[in-house]
Amino acid sequence: MSVTLLASAALLAVPAVDAPAAPEVALVQDAQGSAAGAATPLPQDAPSDPQPSTPVALPQAPAPSLDQIGQDDQAIVVSGEKAPKQDPMQSVNQASYDAVQAVDDAVIAPVANVYEKGVPRPIRMGLRNFLRNLTEPIVALNFLLQLKPGKAAETVGRFAINSTIGVGGVIDVAKNKPFNLPYRRNGFAYTFGYYGIGPGPYMFLPLVGPTTLRDVIGLGIDRFLMPFAIGGPLRNPGYVYGSFVIRSLDERVANDELFKRIREESNPYASYRELYLKSRQAEIDALKGKADFQKEGSVKLPALTPTPPPTLPPAPPVSEPVPAAPLAPVFVSEPVVQPLP
Repeated sequence: MSVTLLASAALLAVPAVDAPAAPEVALVQDAQGSAAGAATPLPQDAPSDPQPSTPVALPQAPAPSLDQIGQDDQAIVVSGEKAPKQDPMQSVNQASYDAVQAVDDAVIAPVANVYEKGVPRPIRMGLRNFLRNLTEPIVALNFLLQLKPGKAAETVGRFAINSTIGVGGVIDVAKNKPFNLPYRRNGFAYTFGYYGIGPGPYMFLPLVGPTTLRDVIGLGIDRFLMPFAIGGPLRNPGYVYGSFVIRSLDERVANDELFKRIREESNPYASYRELYLKSRQAEIDALKGKADFQKEGSVKLPALTPTPPPTLPPAPPVSEPVPAAPLAPVFVSEPVVQPLP
């Protein structure tokens, strides 16, 4: 009985002559020699081949590239926009930027608004001048390291004038006549860049803002040496935390319009990064004589020479005036979240 049933099942399993051929399978060999692939069957309603001797040409999937074949049995292909070379940690920096903006909207901006309206401008300027004056010895030291003794002497004179006549630096007397000694930013990050050390990867840190590896190291050296140059009181926690709060609020008030313009950009994070990197590079170029220092440490980028257009036949005269060529962009180093040093 069982033999009869098996024979019947075998007869039923025999395919008809006009039945479609078995589906072909495209295999991909991985690094260990195992096969992985997917079957590509013919449609169920495909017409039968009138001539069984003629092979049916099935569409073959393109051979995968080496990048698509991983070490595991299943290859995973990840597509997407690559991070810029100067910003290899873009995803982490973007998340940090978004978090900082959320905190800024909820806490920092309202407190800065109260600080601006509650503290008169002369007092705010006095606090800014006082904290800036404390950095002058570090500025002078780095001018010496950059072999600029004249700038170092001017910085020392500026520090002496503001510390005495300017009541401890509260009043910036040195920048006015008859002294004409403007403030110039400098620090170890500038010295590193002056001698050709690259900025390294770009970072956006919660308590620092936009920066680079070179600037973080340089700022750390500046902050470490300031107590030795000025004196012991700068090691007091009250000064450390108080100066940080005042500096942060003052910078937030000064850069409010800049932050609003950046947020109106299609990609605020990328715009902020570009502004910071170009400003820092312009300051390094100024130290090397490739750009000009202006007041308050700002740097004017040299005008770019436009590429001459190809020779074309003269165009007919137009009644509308030709717009003037755009001015060279000016990147100001002051509107940075955390000034260096």
